[in-house]
Amino acid sequence: MANERAKGVALRAKGLADEVYDILFKKLLLLEIQPGSRITVDNLVKELGVSQTPIREALGRLEGEGLVVKAHFVGYSASPQISRQKFEELYELRILLEPFAAKHAALNMKSEALSSLHRIAREMAELGTNKRRNHYSTFAKLDAAFHNEMLAAAGNELIRETLAHLHTHFHIFRLIFRSNLTEEALNEHEAILAAFDTKNGHAAEFAMRDHIGRSRERLLQAFAE
Repeated sequence: MANERAKGVALRAKGLADEVYDILFKKLLLLEIQPGSRITVDNLVKELGVSQTPIREALGRLEGEGLVVKAHFVGYSASPQISRQKFEELYELRILLEPFAAKHAALNMKSEALSSLHRIAREMAELGTNKRRNHYSTFAKLDAAFHNEMLAAAGNELIRETLAHLHTHFHIFRLIFRSNLTEEALNEHEAILAAFDTKNGHAAEFAMRDHIGRSRERLLQAFAE
């Protein structure tokens, strides 16, 4: 009986940590927590009405995703916004790696991975038709999942791990919010999926290169504001 009670407590704590994570992730993506600003555990305890344990678990997860940094004797803060130079470097890396990966994914993709990509695309399309700002963070997660699934299907784990380690998508999605950004990305993903459906490596490479180039142009406006 004691073991059952312990398991129940652990499950509730896990659920609370997930809820806190979702709340903080959304605040970070929507810039409700500004880049570089302090994140105080005690303040979150009061705001969210939960103990420190799920908050610290959520912050640890966000730290692992590059959205939060922790400094000794200082505590947690939101990661600083990426600079124009960092932005350009990320896109230079993406344009070198992702079209290559898309080509190999098209040639090597299993039916299960293709089905997963289509499912993610459908979920993104459902969110893309909703103009509510609070869906933006979910769209960002799905976009990251779409690209990660494609990179996994390409069969080069080093490329996938490199881009995942840089937390490219979450940093980029924090730059700017516009409803048209999500709609345009959906159309570009459809072109990539069409190439995957026909196992056309050259078309997949071209579609991914086009997607990354257009994404860069859309987000450059963030540095002009």
